[in-house]
Amino acid sequence: MPYTSSLFCINKKLANKKKNNTIQMKKIKAVFFDIDGTLVSFKTHSVPQSTIEAISILQNKGIKTFIASGRQYALINNLGNLHFDGYVTINGALTLIDGQMVDSHPIPPSDIKTITAYLESQQKFPCFIVTQNNILLNYSNADVEEIKQLINFPDIPIANINTIANEPIYQLIAFFGEDKENSVMQCLPHCTTARWHPLFTDIIASGVSKVVGMECICKHFGISPEETMAFGDGGNDIEMLQWAGIGVAMDNANDEVKRHANHITQSVDNNGILNAVKLFF
Repeated sequence: MPYTSSLFCINKKLANKKKNNTIQMKKIKAVFFDIDGTLVSFKTHSVPQSTIEAISILQNKGIKTFIASGRQYALINNLGNLHFDGYVTINGALTLIDGQMVDSHPIPPSDIKTITAYLESQQKFPCFIVTQNNILLNYSNADVEEIKQLINFPDIPIANINTIANEPIYQLIAFFGEDKENSVMQCLPHCTTARWHPLFTDIIASGVSKVVGMECICKHFGISPEETMAFGDGGNDIEMLQWAGIGVAMDNANDEVKRHANHITQSVDNNGILNAVKLFF
């Protein structure tokens, strides 16, 4: 069913419920995009031409477009010449509009102190430490190298976390399996974890998610949640797919992500973004 400017009803799958809830929708004014696996192909490490066309269609209609990514702003290096109206980065821990930080949620220093002691004295695992402008890695292994190739991540300096301990730290990208998650997170009582790959998880301050950044951006531009659409493929996209007026999951997403979407489009490598844009707009 093509999307029109008139109000219409859509069945929105609600979290942890097995029934549908009918929600009246407004005209979409803003679209949020995850990057890796959504805008950018894991195979080519680039944005497909069809996706570039889709974003052009939206922008020509006056619809604002935003990024909502787990990446640090300085490491958004795979979008070519595409321009967006704002950036929700580090899974909502830091949001920027026109290059200026408008919202910020660092990990509490007490948790950084605790996890640093844990890494030094108990169980050591690879961990990227992310500040606003810097990122370092305590050490690398085969899992880290696999992920770096998957998302075309650049080489990161290897150093002790204490070298940037005086800066606000927004994210830990920690390489351990789900079986160790409970024990590690006990050292981070003021943090939450968002996993989109079995090899690692993104750790950020409690209460922070991509939705926090989306809310900040929408308040800035006077846009309601019902007037938004969001595209994603990972576990860290579930909340934003639920929050947006229309949540669209890529076909390359897992079943849990798809369960929380209003619509499932084709994969990033099979014109998924363009097909959805043509369907709804």
